[in-house]
Amino acid sequence: MPGISHPLVVTVRDGQVLDITAKAAPTVRDICEMDDPAGYVRNAEGRSVGALDEIIANSWADGQDEGKPSLLAPIDLQAVKASGVTFVVSLLERVIEEQARGDKAKADALRGEILELIGTDLSELVPGSDTAMDVKKALIARGVWSQYLEVGIGPDAEIFTKCQPMGSVGHGADVGLHPISEWNNPEPEVALVVSSTGKIVGATLGNDVNLRDVEGRSALLLGKAKDNNASASLGPLVRLFDADFTIETIKAAEIALTVKGEDGFELVGASSMSQISRTPESLVAATVGRHHQYPDGFVLYLGTMFAPVKDRGGAGKGFTHKTGDIVSISTPSLGMLSNRVNLSTECPPWTYGTSHLMRDLARAGLI
Repeated sequence: MPGISHPLVVTVRDGQVLDITAKAAPTVRDICEMDDPAGYVRNAEGRSVGALDEIIANSWADGQDEGKPSLLAPIDLQAVKASGVTFVVSLLERVIEEQARGDKAKADALRGEILELIGTDLSELVPGSDTAMDVKKALIARGVWSQYLEVGIGPDAEIFTKCQPMGSVGHGADVGLHPISEWNNPEPEVALVVSSTGKIVGATLGNDVNLRDVEGRSALLLGKAKDNNASASLGPLVRLFDADFTIETIKAAEIALTVKGEDGFELVGASSMSQISRTPESLVAATVGRHHQYPDGFVLYLGTMFAPVKDRGGAGKGFTHKTGDIVSISTPSLGMLSNRVNLSTECPPWTYGTSHLMRDLARAGLI
């Protein structure tokens, strides 16, 4: 908000964005730690800071008027975590990345070979089950076992840090690709908002931007592939759980994706949460518990079944981003999150962290 140093906590009523920042809850984190977050927001007093449509329109990095309000990522102090290889389709694509050693030119041929070799409907497997372990043994014997198959059908989920608290970007912001990458893609996902006790309190949409060539060279490069400036997008808003919006809504969600390029290229895809191989609750349990705590809570990307293979720029070249692409992720219960693709080195640098927020809230008398 122009003229205010700290981010505002807002809600939407009747098309108006209301500032509900207060001593009782100066951060989104504080609201998520309450017994009834949705009830608090529903009854909180607020002042209008503008019309939602106008604020969304002004949130685009390209042409933003800094004299008017704009949306940020809808979280603040929470850790930003992600789960990988939670859908069979993306599981197979990760195996292909690994076998191709990050070379997208080899991926198309490998895809057919690996699917023929596996010869099993992995969607029927329960991760960690006896049947899954039998498939693991068979694949090892056939020489195609992969670390991605391990986390896809093995007993332990892949959970990693996507970015640091305060490091995500919101609707309209540019999302960043590391300039070394030549093979990359969006990952349209639902992200759960979880309190410090492990209670799932809401959800939002996310783009878990992925560098396929970097991760394909080695899974030990996961941090370089996943955590770069502006590479974690969340938004447009958090929807808190209540009687009308629950974890069952999330489990039934259909996540739509469109990518529109300045070159006229268009990609359309979808990810069905009903096809997830590990339940959202089990992924949360793998993240937080006696083994690991998050005092300020966390946001958890749930993974995607979408792995784009549509050729761009010629037969067999597969999909990769170009700067200027507009990526839109949507589902009726959570709205639409849109971002423009840029290089991480060209996105605005991340300079406002937790220490800045605390100082600004203290100066405003909110803490």
